Amino acid sequence: MTSYRSPLLDLDGAVEADPPDSGVAAHYGQPMREQRRLADEDAWVDLSHRDVFRVAGPDRLRYLHAMTTQAFEGLGPGRGVDALLLGPHGHVEHAFTGVDDGTSFLAHTEPGAAPTLIGFLDQMRFMLDVQVCSVDDLAVVGHRDGVELVARDTLAHLPQAYGPPAGLWAYEALRIAAGRARIGPDSDHRTIPNELGLLASDSSRAVHLTKGCYRGQETVARVHNLGRPPRRLTLLHLDGSVDHLPGHGAQVVAGGREVGIVGSAARHHELGPIALALVKRNVAPDAPLVVDNVAATQEPVVDPEVGLHVRVPR
Repeated sequence: MTSYRSPLLDLDGAVEADPPDSGVAAHYGQPMREQRRLADEDAWVDLSHRDVFRVAGPDRLRYLHAMTTQAFEGLGPGRGVDALLLGPHGHVEHAFTGVDDGTSFLAHTEPGAAPTLIGFLDQMRFMLDVQVCSVDDLAVVGHRDGVELVARDTLAHLPQAYGPPAGLWAYEALRIAAGRARIGPDSDHRTIPNELGLLASDSSRAVHLTKGCYRGQETVARVHNLGRPPRRLTLLHLDGSVDHLPGHGAQVVAGGREVGIVGSAARHHELGPIALALVKRNVAPDAPLVVDNVAATQEPVVDPEVGLHVRVPR
């Protein structure tokens, strides 16, 4: 969907978001008001630029269980889960969220990511009875705490059914404040799940610690059991006296040296300017930071001691 344009961009006041989220509205003229409505569960967000795909066939759950970080065997219909595909050395390559309906697993992923993801899944299925394909007639819409899939041809009529939408800026601000990393904007080619706090002993997070083998699992298990991740995710509270947010990839500096990079940034209706950043694990949580000439303090999302001493991140 490289040239996708949501019909909701035709609403009064709509301003299109920047890449990688182009095609949907950043806001509809009142960003803070939209954010407050979304925080109060009185709004919804157009996420129809996200890619949707389906994994079907009787072997689908066994296959996804073997290929991903999530425990799919025994997954009941209607239960949503997050999952990752890792590289051989444990680096995060893809992330997706979906739900099984008893006959197929329907999922969504980052804009433009589905073709590569589908290609990889399709070539690795071997003799299993599994079919993987993109889905063009469904679109993602978001709420404060989750998402749902709707018929794409109904998007233009959703304001009449759901009320006025909030823009993507509102959704992203709440996500950042909650410390939820987004694969791509908040990660790079070196990111391992341990750095983002995505591990759990059940299916509540993307990486299931006791499910068994999958590609990249050795790195995840070794870091979790024997060491600490090289970086950790932290929420930055930025000095609100300046009028700009740090750009994606901006350097995080402590004591005159680079200690990390910024991922997503937003203006929160209560917290002010905030951002997510990956910083070196040994940076003290109370160390003053500077990002793009803006002073910042930390609120750790991943405990600096996670791994060797802490078995499940906060």
